[in-house]
Amino acid sequence: MSALRHVHLIAIGGTGMGSLAGLLKARGLEVTGSDQNVYPPMSTALERWNIPVKRGYRAEHVLDRRPDLVVIGNAVRPDNPEARTAIDHGLPYLSFPDALYQLAIRGKHAVVVTGTHGKTTATSLIAALLFATGRDPSFLVGGIALDFDGSFREGQGKHFVVEGDEYDTAFFDKTPKFLHYGAQTLLVTSVEFDHADIYRDLDHVKSAFRRLVLQMPADGTIIAALGSEHVRDIVVDAPCRVVGYGAVGPEFVGWRASAITAGPHGTGFDVGREGTMIARARCPLFGRYNVENVLGALVVLDTLGVPVEEAVAALPAFRGIKRRQEVRGERRGVTVIDDFAHHPTAVRASIQAVRARFPDRRLIAVFEPRSNTSRRAVFQEDYARSFDGAHHVVVPVVPDMPIYSATGEVTEKFSSERLAGDLGEQQLSAVALDGADAIIAHLVETCEPGDVVLIMSNGPFDNIWERLLEALAG
Repeated sequence: MSALRHVHLIAIGGTGMGSLAGLLKARGLEVTGSDQNVYPPMSTALERWNIPVKRGYRAEHVLDRRPDLVVIGNAVRPDNPEARTAIDHGLPYLSFPDALYQLAIRGKHAVVVTGTHGKTTATSLIAALLFATGRDPSFLVGGIALDFDGSFREGQGKHFVVEGDEYDTAFFDKTPKFLHYGAQTLLVTSVEFDHADIYRDLDHVKSAFRRLVLQMPADGTIIAALGSEHVRDIVVDAPCRVVGYGAVGPEFVGWRASAITAGPHGTGFDVGREGTMIARARCPLFGRYNVENVLGALVVLDTLGVPVEEAVAALPAFRGIKRRQEVRGERRGVTVIDDFAHHPTAVRASIQAVRARFPDRRLIAVFEPRSNTSRRAVFQEDYARSFDGAHHVVVPVVPDMPIYSATGEVTEKFSSERLAGDLGEQQLSAVALDGADAIIAHLVETCEPGDVVLIMSNGPFDNIWERLLEALAG
């Protein structure tokens, strides 16, 4: 690894891959990459870092100037001509998580943040609090952390904070990515069924988390949201110390968040430990799920030796993450918010959080079913129960395109029209429209001053946010 001069990343546009590319570029390495489609915020970040990106996958991308190492992202399929050429010609190659561990994490204290929800927020928050309290951490996160204006940082401190995804590693390694980071401190925020393209059911998901728990070192620490029965299930046989946290519940003991109050600039709550209130925290985030994210981060810092008082004092300055309840702008009195939510639990939580932030304003929720899971029918009924608190819901009609699946043929697909009908039966105004153009036209016609438009998507969504703002200003 010390002889590396040139690293090439296949599928560089993913948040993790792009962040690794930026980290290696910052070290002075030559970094190149390729992808089919790169969109903001990673496309603008790669451009800012002066990392050239080839469009499409072609053998000559790795043969014309042979790199010292090829990193293959998990979006790459076995028949990818670029990856196939690199492997068949004997070029050194690694998966993304193995490259990240070998090139950046090894030798540091690995703080790995996992869970179905909250990973990006909690990872960014832990890194920001460690930095603010003088610990100079390294980190890599699946988003753009506004405190650092980027998705990675290489510090001189002993901690490396990384977002640990349960998705598989690569086409040549089907183990979950979070197994590869050498976790010494592990945060588990939640465990639910997701990634139906690679997991059969909830038990299959839990088996991956149990494997991670069982490989923890005896002197490690797991910080777990024990208010969730599924989280309790996966840590029951942990070989190391488990520290629990959560919002107040009838069966919960450990670290608690209570007396939660929302104001115009964020949320306040009491931090309790084993029944004793030890601090009053204030953070610029909204929603109960974000309170739990913040509490989990505070517990992580406590286990790393940072006094709670120091961490709580640094909380109000946290700036958040792009595409997590990010206000994109306001035109004609209409506020447009960008959010990454796509799982039904995340959709529900985001709506509740935005309602807490804007309690007296009408909320229009726009939801794009885009992921390999949300385009299946597996969560059809769950989505129908996820929009409480919205005043109007808009859903694009899902294109009839193939859905990647390693768990069997997808025969039943999500129906936007059915969701709109189900919501209508609950007396909630909802429409299914054909694409971003139709949605923008609908919103321009129906939005009134004071409205809040929450747009939830894990993809580029035809740049609907900026286009809507322009149309409203028009």
